[in-house]
Amino acid sequence: MTKLPTAHVDTFVRDNLPPESEWPELIFELPEVNYPEHLNAANALLGADPTNPAILSSEKTWTYGEVRETANKIANILVDDMGLLPGNRVLLHAPNCAMQAACWLAILLAGGVVVATMPMLRARELEKIINKAEISHAFCHPGLSAEVNGASEKTKSFNCIKTFDELEKELTDKMAEFSAVQTFAHDPALLAFTSGTTGVPKACVHFHRDIMAMADTFSRHILKPAQSEIFASTAPLSFTFGLGGLLVFPFQAGASTVLNETVGIEGLAKDIEAFKVTTLFTSPTAYRALLGCMDKYNLSSLKKCVSAGETLPKATSDAWFKATGLRPIDGIGATEIIHIFISAAGDDIRPGATGLQVPGYRACVLDEHGKQLPKGGTGRLAVKGPTGCRYLDDERQKDYVVNGWNVTGDTFYQDEDGYFWFKARSDDMIVSGGYNIAGPEVEDALLHHEQVFECAVIGAPNQARGHIVKAFVVLKNRDDACDDLAKSLQDYVKATIAPYKYPRAIEFVEALPKTETGKVQRFRLREMGEGK
Repeated sequence: MTKLPTAHVDTFVRDNLPPESEWPELIFELPEVNYPEHLNAANALLGADPTNPAILSSEKTWTYGEVRETANKIANILVDDMGLLPGNRVLLHAPNCAMQAACWLAILLAGGVVVATMPMLRARELEKIINKAEISHAFCHPGLSAEVNGASEKTKSFNCIKTFDELEKELTDKMAEFSAVQTFAHDPALLAFTSGTTGVPKACVHFHRDIMAMADTFSRHILKPAQSEIFASTAPLSFTFGLGGLLVFPFQAGASTVLNETVGIEGLAKDIEAFKVTTLFTSPTAYRALLGCMDKYNLSSLKKCVSAGETLPKATSDAWFKATGLRPIDGIGATEIIHIFISAAGDDIRPGATGLQVPGYRACVLDEHGKQLPKGGTGRLAVKGPTGCRYLDDERQKDYVVNGWNVTGDTFYQDEDGYFWFKARSDDMIVSGGYNIAGPEVEDALLHHEQVFECAVIGAPNQARGHIVKAFVVLKNRDDACDDLAKSLQDYVKATIAPYKYPRAIEFVEALPKTETGKVQRFRLREMGEGK
C-alpha cells in the first residue's frame, strides 16, 4: 500500500493488508466522516462528562471518569510492564463486562491493535486466530484462562498473558494519567475475525477512522441516540454489531451501557427491567424469545430496538410491535464493513424490508457478471462507503471486493422506492440465531470422532432460530446409530469448538449424495433437510 505515515512501530498489520488495487472504493461524502490526520478512537470515545454514568452492571456503576482512569492505568501496564509497542496485537478473550471494555479502550490508547474473540471459542479456534494475527499479548477473563493458555502452548508469538484478576491487583500501583498514542486515522485499530464458508477464519482490518465512522453513519443518522439512553445487547463485544451497540454508540453519545455477564434471554429480560434499558441491540431470534418473557418481566422502558445478525421476518416485527408498540429497526451489516449499512427507523420502516441505504453508504444489486441490476432485479448485494473490506493476508479479498464494491454473501432485490428486501444467503454460510457458522468447521469436528466415517452439514430451516446446523452422518458401523450416539456427537462438538456451532439435528444416513466426481450434493441434503 501507499507508504502513509504511521504511529505503529510494529507494522505487521499494515504490511499484510491487501494491495490498494484490491480495496473497495471508499466514499467520504458526509462531512462528519472526514477525520483529522491524527485520530485515536479510544481517546475520542472517552470525551463525555466524567461524572456521567458510563457502564452499569450488577456490581457497580462506572462513571466516564472511572472508565478513563482504569483504561489509562491498563495502558500504563501494557506499556511499562508488558512491553507493548504500538502496532502489537492484543487478544481480548472475555464475556461482556466492564473490565473487558476498559481493556479494549486501553489497548487503543496505547497504540495496540485489538483482537477481541467470542468467549465461547475453544483453544483450537484461538490457536488459529493467534497464529494468523501473530498476537503477542493477551487479556482474558480468569474463567477462560485455560483456553487461552491451551492455545498459547501451540503458538510462538505470545509474550505475556494477564487475567482480569491479575490486572485488578496491579491497577492500584499505576498512574491514572496516560497520554494516548497519536495514532493516524488510517492506522489499524481492530482485527475482527469472521468465519469463512470454508471454516478458515478471515481477519478484517479496521482503522481508527472506521470505528468512528460506524457511529457517524448508522448511529448518528438512523439511531440518533441521546445522552439519557441506556443500551444493552446480547451480542458480544467481539462482534462488531455488539461493539457498536454496547460501546461505540453509547460512548460517542455520552450515554450508558449495561455490561453484565448475562446468560440467556431471561438474563437479558432481567437486565432490561433492572437497569431500565431504553435501547436494545439483538437478533430476531432473541426478540421472538423475549416475547415469552413479558408476563414475568417489565420491558416497558424500551424505546428503540435494533435487529441484525439475520433477516427480521415480518411476522416477528409485527409480533414485537403488537406486544410493545415499538417497531424494530432492522438492518444488515457485515464484519467486513464494520456495522450496519442498510436500515430504516421510525416512519421509514417497511416491515419485511431491510431498509434504505444508511447515509454515507451506497448500495445496489449485482448480477452474476458484476453488473448493476435495475430496480426489481434479484442478485448479489453490493455496498460501498467510508468503510470496507480489507482482509489480513487473505486471497479471499478478491472474492469480496468486485469492481470497487463490497459484495456480501446475500441475495437481495431493491424495489422502486429504494428499499432493499432480503431473499437468501448466496453462499454456504449458515446463519443461526444471529451467529455465522461455517459448515466445514463443524464437519471437521465431527470427523475427529472415532465412530464417524463421513459427514456433511447444512443449514436447515427453523422457526425459532431462522436456521439450525443439521449434520448428515455416515457411521463406521451403521448398527451404532441411535439417539444416545447422536447426543454423544453433539456433546463432542460442543467440547471441541464453540458450543453454539454444534449440530442441533443429526440424521444418520447410509451414504451421502455425491456427484460422479465425488463432490457432496448439498442441494440434495438441503432438500432432505426441508423434508422435500
